[in-house]
Amino acid sequence: MTSDLSGLLAFVDELADAAADSIMPHFRAAAAVENKDAAGFDPVTVADRAAEAAMRRLIAATYPDHGIVGEELGNERADADHVWVLDPIDGTRAFITGLPVWGTLIGLLHHGVPVFGMMAQAFTRERFWGDGKQAWYRGPDRRTAALSTRACAGLADAALFTTTPALFKGADRAAYDRVEAAVRLPRYGVDCYAYCMVAAGHADVVIEAGLKPYDIVALIPIIAGAGGQVTDWQGAPAAAGGRIVASGDRRLHVAVLETLGAA
Repeated sequence: MTSDLSGLLAFVDELADAAADSIMPHFRAAAAVENKDAAGFDPVTVADRAAEAAMRRLIAATYPDHGIVGEELGNERADADHVWVLDPIDGTRAFITGLPVWGTLIGLLHHGVPVFGMMAQAFTRERFWGDGKQAWYRGPDRRTAALSTRACAGLADAALFTTTPALFKGADRAAYDRVEAAVRLPRYGVDCYAYCMVAAGHADVVIEAGLKPYDIVALIPIIAGAGGQVTDWQGAPAAAGGRIVASGDRRLHVAVLETLGAA
């Protein structure tokens, strides 16, 4: 199925439409917020759960032998050859505070390797997608354009994103601070949007920690398809989550990894 890009894109667009239909009635509508983390704050809303349920129904009806890994509703057949990895609202904190920098993440693994991903933003009507070889953008005018990362050979010229430096603890915080001190422009927030801005050539690197597969799988084929690279902090594959670096320029990626690993 992964060789039929047009058919796959049509189905992923259908998933994104179903998620949007479930989410948008609740955006900026004072939806009730639950906390999933008794030791901290990990918000979830009815929109998160409804959107994931809608996507799961379509997958089950269309590809009943495929697995699903989802943030809100758990895993089904996670050892299948093809596994969909879903985050219905990546950036729920932005969502509940009315900021349009959240997105629906839809990723597809084949034998554990990310082969397709989309970030869909229902409010701005933007979609970013890629297959690891190419990547594209479609805006509210419905025009499609190829995505391409920009050249940035060194930290001194780089624009850096992270959700918040509070992600990093102990030695990880010291490592992150070394990178932030070396870049031209650090920016915080925007969750999945940060990765798409790297793919679109508007920023250069994202550094995060504590990610789950549903936070990153969909974004890997987009970054890679636009010419960038996503790994963990040791340079290994990133689909399992954890500590992540996503760079638009492979030269910059090497510099970031070296700075993170510096004593």
